[in-house]
Amino acid sequence: MIYVFLFINIFSGILFGLDKRKAVLHHRRIPERTLLGVSFLGGSIGSAVAMLIFRHKISKTSFLLKFGFIVLIQAALIYFFEKKY
Repeated sequence: MIYVFLFINIFSGILFGLDKRKAVLHHRRIPERTLLGVSFLGGSIGSAVAMLIFRHKISKTSFLLKFGFIVLIQAALIYFFEKKY
């Protein structure tokens, strides 16, 4: 299970870095839905680290609100499952 968690976070960080690279080069970008989807599937830590390292998507309020909501949902799920099991 830990390997899946590591993989999805590394993949998420790479995806954010690739999107930043495409933005700089004015190429076709990775959809926000994809970036948020990978974050929702467990890559929120990798996404947050990549956002800070690459300074990507940190000034877009709508994206940050959606990302924050995903992190909130994940925190609630972790809390729920920790209490239950």
